[in-house]
Amino acid sequence: MDQMIDLNADLGEGFGRWQLTDDDALLASVTSANVACGFHAGDPATMRRVCEQAVAHGVRIGAQVSYRDLAGFGRRAMDVPAAELAAEVAYQIGALEVFARSAGSTVAYVKPHGALYNRTVRDREQAAAVVAGVRMSGAVTASGRPLPVLGLPGSELHTAARSAGLPTVDEAFADRGYTPDGTLVPRSEPGAVLTGPEEVIKRSVRLARDGEIVAADGSTLPMRARSLCVHGDTPDAARLARRVREELTSAGVRVRAFA
Repeated sequence: MDQMIDLNADLGEGFGRWQLTDDDALLASVTSANVACGFHAGDPATMRRVCEQAVAHGVRIGAQVSYRDLAGFGRRAMDVPAAELAAEVAYQIGALEVFARSAGSTVAYVKPHGALYNRTVRDREQAAAVVAGVRMSGAVTASGRPLPVLGLPGSELHTAARSAGLPTVDEAFADRGYTPDGTLVPRSEPGAVLTGPEEVIKRSVRLARDGEIVAADGSTLPMRARSLCVHGDTPDAARLARRVREELTSAGVRVRAFA
């Protein structure tokens, strides 16, 4: 069987003089960049720089859309009316598209961030609002096709996207804990984030090669993901991403962008 997986990371997570992610180093390993669009992190200068660097490395540019929550890094639960959320998602995609095109590329996909990502796993209304925002943006891929939506398998977000005619891409997380039902362990609970590099590398290879991942309770979950995320704010994320890619390649898994 031809085994292939995309490696994505959250990039551009800075604001002004403050910078969280090591964008240069991460772009040397990943194949897709989830670029912060200014609502949980990021600013115009950062978005422009990351887009230019992504193009130089041959990395696909994705819009990482979020609730409007700079102070909470987009990880606080919020209740945003559907029409307002749709407009804010479209706004973020449009902002990133300006810089992607200026760099000689386009926005290739959309991925929600933080609290919005988790909310759209089960919340049908918020999921539909995100999809409405993607469509409202009018953005398309370089080949003129609708933007794919990257998210958790079986989520309401993917259900809404497919209903609207948008492609969906299943994502898994190398460095996050999973509940037995296949959702992410909330960050407020123990075991939510895995920081041991050997454990992260081992589960990354197992997921890509065998299509399964071990949940927090020890049970084994089937998971055929097309994209694997290494969080940019994980300790020593750049080195971890490099090692994950090296081990995937050594295991016979081709690492390439889905978009």
